[in-house]
Amino acid sequence: MELPPGFRFHPTDEELITHYLAKKVVDSNFSAIAIGEVDMNKVEPWELPWRAKVGEKEWYFFCVRDKKYPTGLRTNRATAAGYWKATGKDREIFKGKTLVGMKKTLVFYKGRAPKGEKSNWVTHEYRLEGRLSVHNLPKSAQGPDSVHLGDPSIFRALVGNYGQNMNHGFIKEKEIENEKSSVVSNLEMRKKSSFEEEDEAPSTSVDLDYIWSY
Repeated sequence: MELPPGFRFHPTDEELITHYLAKKVVDSNFSAIAIGEVDMNKVEPWELPWRAKVGEKEWYFFCVRDKKYPTGLRTNRATAAGYWKATGKDREIFKGKTLVGMKKTLVFYKGRAPKGEKSNWVTHEYRLEGRLSVHNLPKSAQGPDSVHLGDPSIFRALVGNYGQNMNHGFIKEKEIENEKSSVVSNLEMRKKSSFEEEDEAPSTSVDLDYIWSY
């Protein structure tokens, strides 16, 4: 679908939950003009921009979370090239004073845990909680068109500043150190240059003895 010129998609956390994810959970046929659908376990983060409907620096997707074990609660976050790792605490999302969802931050690591290589790819995972939790859905929302049993989420993916210049959004520790050294070196050169200019600057003081001699 062609979007109007100048279209930008910048929803709030609460809007993502109440206007998009809640509707998707109730009706699997629901679609959004700016949110694609993807299996986060079958694509690598650097492939996401080409699978998105819109977005230049961040991209939105519906995704049914895959369970790591059929009878367990843990989510499978692995891909062929690496895995997504949760960082920090989950953030509560409210509509007014009512809890409606949760937001989890994940960072992508290349390779396999625990020796994965950290990247600059980050995703925010949104899920229903509280009043809109799948457990509180009406029976009418638990029919054949409902996807609540798959525990769907909305993912917002983005890449850090380094990702625009590094291979697939990865940056080596050595490259970080080199960049830090370059910044320090530039600061030292500027500082040295400033001192030299002060030393070479002509004196603006007035020789009073010379003036009074007249």
